[in-house]
Amino acid sequence: MKKILNFMKNPKIKLIGILSVLLFLYTTVCAISYAQTVSDDIANSVFRLHVIANSDSNEDQQLKLKVRDELLKTMNRLCENATSKEEAMNIAKENSSLFESIAKETIEENGYDYPVTIHIGQFDFPTKTYGDISLPAGNYDALRVEIGEAKGKNWWCVMFPPLCFIDVSSGVVPTESKEQLQDSMTEEDYALISDQNNSEIEFKFKILEFFAQTGFLTAKN
Repeated sequence: MKKILNFMKNPKIKLIGILSVLLFLYTTVCAISYAQTVSDDIANSVFRLHVIANSDSNEDQQLKLKVRDELLKTMNRLCENATSKEEAMNIAKENSSLFESIAKETIEENGYDYPVTIHIGQFDFPTKTYGDISLPAGNYDALRVEIGEAKGKNWWCVMFPPLCFIDVSSGVVPTESKEQLQDSMTEEDYALISDQNNSEIEFKFKILEFFAQTGFLTAKN
């Protein structure tokens, strides 16, 4: 023990220790800054949809999917010609009452009387994969539809670009949607969400996930 203490008192060892700590802190700060920047850039490119069922019962989950289907029909029509996230968000805001009415009507047609609450704002999302596109966990602008007590499992997708409508059989996002994503992102950001077969890209994606899940990333303005 005494030898260890004497060893630690060595000025060169102390200097190495201090430099190692400073290097670790610098690397951590750089990694957080990188993750925050990329997370914000990706979040700024998409507008998401989040539907929450009343409960996890089979009936409520099936009802959630019926509400989702009816909402998507309307959203797809309204946002068909949207060319930006801001435009899609404005359309959603202008038609929030319509979405609420459609959801309530669908619920009533299926024999339930659950209330519906519509929110448009920023919400935490877990990492989700849509066909061959993966979005990291983080804060995203979204249209949130709460059915009844909203204590059931969620259904998530992306309204803009329209990733809700991927080819289920192939699991591939339409080329047009990918092009819209590419147009609104840097080349590196797009690679992060679309190329998980590259080891370097996969490592960077894991960095984003880690800092988002541990709460180091803050919501964008």
